[in-house]
Amino acid sequence: MHKTFLVWGALLGALAVAFGAFGAHKLKELVPPETVSTFQTGVTYQFYHVFGLLAIGILYANFPGPLMTWAGRCFLLGILLFSGSLYLLTIFKATETVGMSKFGIITPFGGLFFIAGWICMLLAFIKK
Repeated sequence: MHKTFLVWGALLGALAVAFGAFGAHKLKELVPPETVSTFQTGVTYQFYHVFGLLAIGILYANFPGPLMTWAGRCFLLGILLFSGSLYLLTIFKATETVGMSKFGIITPFGGLFFIAGWICMLLAFIKK
């Protein structure tokens, strides 16, 4: 087992539930519906990759090595960049911060880290 990824998965899972509840109840009062949708996309992808982190933490016992470790790191970076940038864009919209819309350029890099994480996991399975 890889305890670090289990701990991060549990922590980020709890945050995803809290963010999801906030998005479903309070956020609608602060921003337009398309911004709520953007926020929800961040929550959804965070949840997907929390399950990926938990899987890595458990599967590491049978598939140890740097590829599995990199898969977890990529998922963590993906959550930070993809979901984090969507959360920040929502905050900027809610606070009417001008000139920060270009911050969204970070989001696709988070998506690339998600893809890289799944590929690393696949390679770890194939290698064994």
